[in-house]
This record gives sequence, C-alpha cells and structure tokens, in this order.
Amino acid sequence: MNWIYLSPHLDDVALSCGGLISQQTSMGEKVEIWTVCAGDPPPGALSAFAEELHTRWQTGREATASRRQEDLASCARLSATCHHLPVPDCIYRRAGLDYWDPGEPVNLQMLQNEASFLYPDRDAIFGTLHPLEHGMVRQLAQRLIEALPDFTELVCPMGLGGHIDHQLTRLAAEILDRPLWYYADYPYATQPGTEIAPSGANGWQMRRFPISPAALEAWIQAVAAHQSQVSTFWPDFPAMQGAIRAYHDLFNGAVLWKKA
Repeated sequence: MNWIYLSPHLDDVALSCGGLISQQTSMGEKVEIWTVCAGDPPPGALSAFAEELHTRWQTGREATASRRQEDLASCARLSATCHHLPVPDCIYRRAGLDYWDPGEPVNLQMLQNEASFLYPDRDAIFGTLHPLEHGMVRQLAQRLIEALPDFTELVCPMGLGGHIDHQLTRLAAEILDRPLWYYADYPYATQPGTEIAPSGANGWQMRRFPISPAALEAWIQAVAAHQSQVSTFWPDFPAMQGAIRAYHDLFNGAVLWKKA
C-alpha cells in the first residue's frame, strides 16, 4: 500500500505520525511526506516576529533551507520520501505575492512595507485565514490534484490548535474529492481544552495502529532531527523524548481517523 502524508510544516508529520510511518515502511509500505510550507521567504525584510523565531531557532535568515535539511534527515530515519512544496511559512507571507511562479515580478516597495505581512505576530498565526489567502487554498488544491497519484492513501491534519498553515492544508485537502485519513496535530492535540474526535463521535471513525519499540525509537529520532524546532515545545531533548513516549502510551500505538 502507498501512503502520502500532507504536512503543513517540515516537522508536523514527524511529530504527529513518525511512529506509524516507521512501522509502515518497516512492513514494506511506501510512504511519502509532502510538506506544503517548505518554500523560501520572499525577498525583502522579514517581520519582527519572524526575526524573533529565527533567533530562537538559531538559524538566521537561512531558517527554511536549514529546516529542509533537517527534514531530509528526519525522513531518512523513517525510511520515507520527502517532497517539498514552494509555499512559504505563514510568518513570511505577504499580500500580493505569487508563491507558485518564481518568475513573477516583485513589487520592491511593497516588500519594505511592514503592513504587507499577512501574519505578523503569534495571535495572527493562530487566528483566521486571511481573506487574501482564500485563493491560496484553491491553488494548493489544484496543485495537489495535478500531482497526487491515484490509488494512494492520503492523510491530512485535523488542524487541531488552529495554526493558519494547518488550516490551509486541511481546507485544500478537503477540496480534492477523494477519501482522506486524518491525523491529530501533535503536540497541539495534548494542549488543555483540545478535543480529539473520539471513535464514533460526530461521524468520525477511529483506527488504531500498533507500533513496535523500534518504530517508537525511530519516531523519537525523526523528531530529534528537526533540532531547530524542539525548543518550540520542549525545554530540551529528554523532555521531548518523554513526551513522545507518553503520547504513544495514550493510544497504545498510533491513531488515524476517517469521516464516516
């Protein structure tokens, strides 16, 4: 069986599904991870918020390039193939830019305008999709329609936590008119007040997949490969390892959902 997992960012599928993917590939199944927001930032200045994140990640302006290299290492630990789409992370996106056509002329004056950032702070990236990006959803869906092979199991995020790029990915996937599996966005799924659809609730069906000790270890190593991002959720690597093990134990394996 062939599987394609849609990842909003370069670490989301490793975080949420790393153990399951390792288990699948160890059984001879083919798995690809397609990251939507893997494109470089557009030219021009970055927002203060993006600069702040770069400092915490210790990556500087080369953050996206560094994260793509981390993703290559992470996917290798899961024996999965990675595919990077050209959309930049929402922290870089501006009004009026075409991220699908690198030859599109750039308005240099606009690139110096701080107000052109669509998501300039933390509240914005966990808010509502900007009206100017409704077309982005349709563009992404069309690119997926053109590129996705037939007879492949497709897995997308539920969008738990409400991050803009997770919303974007799910909305585009649901336009495709094909069966979807859903994964819970970890670690947002474990935040207080977050409700994961239980089996049978609101038309959701849950399927649990057992994970071997080797696959669990590969999951931890795949997350560790995204070293610049560990500080986003945990104080250090041992805390991350403990959290992944606890999340595994919550379901005694891994879980995917389908809408009935």
